[in-house]
Amino acid sequence: MDNDQLRITDIDKILIENNYVSNNEISTTLFLSLILGKPMLIEGPPGVGKTELAKVVSQAFDRDFFRIQCYEGITFEQIVGEWNYQKQLLHLEAARINKENDKDIFEDEYFIKRPLLQAFLNEKPSVLLIDEIDKADEEVESFLLQALGEKQITVNDLGTFDLENDLIVILTSNSQRSLLDETKDRCLFLYIPYPTPARETEIVLSRVPGAKPEEVSKVVNLVQSFRQLNLMKKPSVRGSIDWVKSLMNLDDKNTQEALEDSIGVVIKTENDKKRVIKEFFNK
Repeated sequence: MDNDQLRITDIDKILIENNYVSNNEISTTLFLSLILGKPMLIEGPPGVGKTELAKVVSQAFDRDFFRIQCYEGITFEQIVGEWNYQKQLLHLEAARINKENDKDIFEDEYFIKRPLLQAFLNEKPSVLLIDEIDKADEEVESFLLQALGEKQITVNDLGTFDLENDLIVILTSNSQRSLLDETKDRCLFLYIPYPTPARETEIVLSRVPGAKPEEVSKVVNLVQSFRQLNLMKKPSVRGSIDWVKSLMNLDDKNTQEALEDSIGVVIKTENDKKRVIKEFFNK
């Protein structure tokens, strides 16, 4: 389906067919991103489906998927690419031994392409996920912004590369630092909070088809209650999914003991575990 034929209801249907439970704001923002050709900037706590949305968009629209996983200290070379110095040196040594005229070692065959350049040069329409951009420094963020804005990447000694395909760009942030105003201005903003109990139940059921609704509802209600506590790490939606899957594999899955024994699936620090057990298991 062409972008100009899409409707928001089509987005809802496409996402649910790919096991992603959307809501009006998610579907509307994705719809506008496709129609306007603008990147999406998705913020929200960890584990609410930010990264998963990018993967589902790639799958649902039959696009190749590229991912830049940002972290503190990530560099231009790790995003765009770097020279294969070992291959260059081997070539120079072979040329010296064979007394051949040196071939230019600053050519494409000596350059290792990383996700940004791969996404730019891919022939098929693609999705580029720039995950946790808030972990990268402002210089890297500014470079990405410039490359995406100009739809060009320049590599010293190699040349300038133009964007070769229809590229959907999705950026995610856990709000570890404030992003540049220019980044926010260029993107459509979407905040995905922890879901309501009804939506979280629907999400878990879509991911664990064999689960019983009443058992999923019980787990979801517990997880929702856990999130109201002042925990070091609040349980994610992924945690709810994993907890339901875990309980399904325990013989005594419907007992209080099974819930307590498997609490480490959803609660991730010892202090949080002690507090949850005290508050909800009376121990």
